[in-house]
Formats: sequence, C-alpha cells, structure tokens
Amino acid sequence: MIPDDAVERLMDSAQKIGQACEAAGVKEWEIFASQGYGNSLDIEAGKISMASGGGEGGFGIRIVEDGRYGFAHLVDPSSAGRAINQALSIARKSPSIEGFELPGNQSAPRVSGMKDKAILDMGPEDLLEQGDQVLTRVAELDKRAVAVGGGIGVGAGAGAIVTSSGIEDGGVYTSHGIGIHVSIDEDDQLTSSYEGESSRGLLKDLTACVDKAVHWSQITRQKIAGGETEDCPVLMTADGFSPLFSVVVPSAIKGERLARGESFWSGKMNEIVMADHLSLVDDGLMEGGMSSGSRDDEGVPSRTQKVVDSGRLAGEIWSTRDAAKLVSEGKVSEAETTGSASRGGHTSPPICGCSDLILSSSSNTHARDRLVEEMEEGYIIHSVMGAHTANPTSGDFSVTTSTILRVEGGEVIGALSQAGFSGNMSKALSGRVILGDSSKRKGSYSTGSMHVPDVLMLDGLRINPA
Repeated sequence: MIPDDAVERLMDSAQKIGQACEAAGVKEWEIFASQGYGNSLDIEAGKISMASGGGEGGFGIRIVEDGRYGFAHLVDPSSAGRAINQALSIARKSPSIEGFELPGNQSAPRVSGMKDKAILDMGPEDLLEQGDQVLTRVAELDKRAVAVGGGIGVGAGAGAIVTSSGIEDGGVYTSHGIGIHVSIDEDDQLTSSYEGESSRGLLKDLTACVDKAVHWSQITRQKIAGGETEDCPVLMTADGFSPLFSVVVPSAIKGERLARGESFWSGKMNEIVMADHLSLVDDGLMEGGMSSGSRDDEGVPSRTQKVVDSGRLAGEIWSTRDAAKLVSEGKVSEAETTGSASRGGHTSPPICGCSDLILSSSSNTHARDRLVEEMEEGYIIHSVMGAHTANPTSGDFSVTTSTILRVEGGEVIGALSQAGFSGNMSKALSGRVILGDSSKRKGSYSTGSMHVPDVLMLDGLRINPA
C-alpha cells in the first residue's frame, strides 16, 4: 500500500526544501511533509456502491523571522522557491511575537503500535470481502434492517519533519476504520443508528459496530409517549457523550483560552473543577494512539500530562507560538510548549490541541446495566445532533436526540421519538457523576482522540420530550 522508502523520500525532499530556505537567507524554517495512501469502499442502500483508492500529500513550510511567521504549502519540491517567497511575504506583514522561535531539537521516546503490517498487506479484494461480511451480518441480525450508508477504509501514511534547529524525524502509520448506518423501516416507523470505530491496527471484530447499530435500531422502536420537561439524571453512552465532551473540554484546557478568560476553568488552576474522583489525562505517548506519537506536529517530544487530578485543575496545554504570544501580551508570566501542537496535514500550520484525552475515575465504575439501576429514573442517550453548537467558553449546550430511552424503577420502559437535551457540561461533571467500566476511543469534533466510558450524570441536565 505504501512504498518501502516513503519516509526516506519525504525526508530527502524536505531537506532539499530546507536547503532552499537557507539559500534564500531564511534562518528559522520548518518543513512538515506527509504522504497518505488508502483504499475504501462505500455502502449505500444495502449494497457496496463504490470502491476506490489513491493517495495525496505534500509539504508545509513555516518560516519565522524576528518573531513573525509565515506559512505556505506545496506539492512539488521543484516549486519550493515560490512557496518560500510566499511564506516570507506573509511573515514580513505579520505582527511580531517577542520570544517566538521554532523549538529546538530534543530526544524523543519511540511510541509503538503506530503501524500494523497486516494493514499494509491489505488490497482492494480484502476490503470487498470485509464489505460483504458487514452486509451479511446486518441481514443475519434482523431481516428488516438495511445498511443505508457507511463504509470501510484502510490507510497508510508517511510523515516527516525537518527544521533549521536540527529536528529530523519521520515514520509510518496505519489505520483501519468502519462506519455503518443501519435503519429499520417498517409499519410507518423508521429507526436508525450510526456506529463507527477506527484503529491503528487491524480491527479485530469488524462486525461489533454492526451489532451495535442493529441493536439500537431495534430497541428504539418501542415508542412511548413523552412526558413533561424535567431536570433529571441522564446516562450517556460513550457514543453519545464523546461529541459534546470533545467540543467543550479540549477547548477548556488550552492555555491560551484559560489565560484569556475564554474557558469555563479560567482562573481556577489548582482548584476543584470536576467531581473529586475524576481525572483527565492527555496522553501523547499512548501505544497505538490515533493522536499519539514520538513528537507533536512541530517536532517537540510528546508527553503524558495530567490535566485534572482528582477533580483539581492541575495543567494546561500549549503550543510554542501560543505560549510565546501570551507571555509577550502579559497574559501569563511564563509558559512553554507542552508538546501539544497539532495540524490537519501539510496544508495548515500547527495549532494547540490535545492528543489522546482520557477521562477516568478513582471510584467504583459499573457496567451499563448497573448504571441504569443506580439512575433509577431518568434517560439513556446514545447519540446527539448539534453537538458542534455547544459553547466551549461557558460549557452550555442544547442539542436534540432521537436515540433516547426512558428509565423508570431502574429499568428501561421504552424509547422517545425525539427529545431536546440541555445543560452545562462543566456543572454536570462537577456534580454527582458515575463512570462506566470500559473506556472507548471515540472521534472528536476538535483535535485529538477522546477516550471516554459511559457516563451517568445526576445533576444539572434537562430533557424536553418532543
């Protein structure tokens, strides 16, 4: 899937672009290179609708001159001269940040689990076989169910970074992912569920997402009438919780937002901000982590950082530029990078973002059935719509859900057709909270990956049945 010498070729081209920077009189430069390859298939209306493969990549150039920086990107190294001049032009028109310099070279630990040879050996035929396996499983579980959308993909990529300060690093990474949208349309009633999973290694149980999607399509067919709007406990599955969590919490722990008063945790360093049994760790060194690696996206060694320790705000995340900028503005007396630079690829400069963010509890955790018993009366929410509208400054949110179950007497009694769901994430996590017993990696509306379990929140949440 990927050439054996992909990293070496990227490094060689990046070094040549660096040499072109030197020839142009640029003293501080950074070349970020990436090349991706992949195969994928789409599922539509119960059939495999399209299979495709391909690759893309290029180079990003960041130049720093007297605290000013400019960025440009290119695909062909032969056009480096034009991109360098573009980045220089932008830098010379940008405001200067006192003390802003590209990070120096430091030794970095190696992180394992980034590459799976089994994925590298996969071809289009293997992917089609997996697609057939998924469609067969849907039919086996429920003859009424149809895989109305989704897909399966495998990818491999090579990345490299070379800088004027001596950083030279690169590596290969792989991924395997599935997304499946299952619907049951019968008796003038349509229910559906979307489930997804991805991994650096070959997924061991490809049909687990199918089982879950069919299950939620089935149990939400047992409709009951909605009641009155009420403040009540809510059990959010990891799938329902992660979208809201990923909008508000990664933003709240950025040093820049904390310093500017734009985080609901601003001014609360070393104070209790969550229930005292909860902790939050940003792990950039997680084995096989989708957002982990030896270095961040500007070449700084990755680290594991405890952000919330037993409910107390204990840390924050910074990129090099943000740290220098907030110090120069006098917003903080001191700050430095925490190895938390992230970027969407070679076409964008680095920004501050989390790596693999993990929510955990020192108290007893429980399986979902036990959490339902603990809740006694309330709702279970498995997915939400509109999570991106949550306010990352206040923590307030107001979303809708059509995957919601009513619980009475510690038992599920039926599903609502739809409901509004609102509250404040900061307040809910600082109240009475019980976590599920298994943490799952979920995607994110922001940077990084979220590792969250089912979460039972007992305070400060409101359900408005449709």
